[in-house]
Amino acid sequence: MSEERTFTAPAEARGRRLDRFLVQCLSAPGADVSRSRVQLLLEQGGVRVNGAAAKAGLRLRGGERIRVTGEPHPAPLKATPEAIPLDVVYEDADLAVVNKPAGMMVHAGSGASHDARNKGTLVNALLHRFRALSSTGGDLRPGIVHRLDKQTSGLIVVAKNDQAHALLSAMFAQRKVHKTYIALVEGEVKRGQGAITAAVSRDPVRRTRMTTRTNENARSAVSHYEVIRRLSTRFGKFTLVRVRIETGRTHQIRVHMASIGHPVVGDTLYGAAGQLTDQDVLRAASSRARRRKAEPERLKLGRNFLHAARLEFAQPRTLKPIALEAPLPAELLELLSRLEGVAGA
Repeated sequence: MSEERTFTAPAEARGRRLDRFLVQCLSAPGADVSRSRVQLLLEQGGVRVNGAAAKAGLRLRGGERIRVTGEPHPAPLKATPEAIPLDVVYEDADLAVVNKPAGMMVHAGSGASHDARNKGTLVNALLHRFRALSSTGGDLRPGIVHRLDKQTSGLIVVAKNDQAHALLSAMFAQRKVHKTYIALVEGEVKRGQGAITAAVSRDPVRRTRMTTRTNENARSAVSHYEVIRRLSTRFGKFTLVRVRIETGRTHQIRVHMASIGHPVVGDTLYGAAGQLTDQDVLRAASSRARRRKAEPERLKLGRNFLHAARLEFAQPRTLKPIALEAPLPAELLELLSRLEGVAGA
């Protein structure tokens, strides 16, 4: 945004909220201005309507003279320690490897503030456990070398000092860190193994998603999958796969598996069902005479069936090989058990 801009609300803006109107006015091609940014500017007194301070929810009538001055200046954020239990599977003077549970964010986003959005993260827990972490990632991401999605569980490496952070980052960039995941996907994966090499980029329409559709911002991504076993159940067909990734793009495994028609179970963002439903009962219910029978059994996972199960890399200073594994968490084992208990039914 420029230092000062002036707008006159047109007649067709009547009834619109001021903050929504300003998002449209202040955005430029390729440089969208967020609503939260506009609201912060309003809170800081950087917007005046007909010469007076205004609130974000002001309803325009049309014809108002709106002056926008300056830029919003959010208060600097810094992650704080929290006493949250951690499953530390490896630790030395330079790094630690943690088995992250599903549902925990790795760190707060840059748009977070000092409220619930900036609490309960892996970083908060790490600061309480280790006190000192690398500063390379800044105040919100101390120690963070790579990430796992919120609803993905498993192994994540944390750097305790800046030297280790730099060496680990170089190892990730050079594909010297080998990461293997376990996923349960919808449908029967026909081939016993294969490679998905579709480039990945941010979806231009749904910004919370990634896509394999080609565009100029796409980055190369390589995932190798191997079938562990196939399940044919009354809830449908599923395939348990082992996936090794060469690159670490955002949502890589999720978008890659969805791109070949096999979304990760529970991953509704990429087209998976929100719950698994007993298909036999549904088919029986098609008959009016049977419609009064019991409701079909439904299984709901509440997370993605994706787990970072194995990490292999060299200790960055000593180059000693490190190979670590984390078993599937209880909720994933329980779902597998229930599905396998009805296999072939």
